[in-house]
Amino acid sequence: MDYHYTVNYERDGDVIVATVPVLKGCVTYGYTMEEAEKNAKEAISCHIEGLKAEGKEIPVEENPHESIQKPIQVRLAV
Repeated sequence: MDYHYTVNYERDGDVIVATVPVLKGCVTYGYTMEEAEKNAKEAISCHIEGLKAEGKEIPVEENPHESIQKPIQVRLAV
């Protein structure tokens, strides 16, 4: 069965952290975007296998999506 999840990526120093909000505790990282994505797929697989082994329900995300984030600067008058 194929599972589809939204993965959030965030730079933290020298690494890119990948989190899967629907799978609580499913977090990994990589030094490049490609590595972070590869590691995220592996982390999702391991997380799902662990849930199955424990007899727990596998969360299904109804509408996984791709989000776009762009930093902006806001200046306030003091």
